[in-house]
Amino acid sequence: MKKLIIAGAIAMAFVSAQAKDIVDTAVAAGSFKTLAAALQAAGLVDTLKGKGPFTVFAPTDEAFAKIPKADLDALLKDKAKLTAVLTYHVVAGKVMAKDIKPGKVKTVQGSELTLATTGGVTVDAAKVTAADVAADNGVIHVIDTVLMPK
Repeated sequence: MKKLIIAGAIAMAFVSAQAKDIVDTAVAAGSFKTLAAALQAAGLVDTLKGKGPFTVFAPTDEAFAKIPKADLDALLKDKAKLTAVLTYHVVAGKVMAKDIKPGKVKTVQGSELTLATTGGVTVDAAKVTAADVAADNGVIHVIDTVLMPK
């Protein structure tokens, strides 16, 4: 129940943050500080502020907290690996939850994510906790785990 309340609060924060690009929408929500810092470190802010459209599977600060601190610190310092991890969370085009079909989808990084819809939407090992957060240049689906390319 607590997770549903938190997801609802995140969704409400997003609703008030609409009419902004993906980065501004995520920053305004307040629960994506680590993601915003990672995007800055990787030099991807301007890309995700671009025309798009993009679909971003956005891990929350809690998702990043699941990564051991030493591993996260190392990732944030390795621009090439960080860029690969972050672009693995992005799909070209605007894919709304109702349009998600089970199967594989190619990421901006070049690898494929596995989508499933049984018992809610999952992306690889991550569960979508809030879907269809609209931004001017795409859509955000909030996930509970940071995805790592294989």
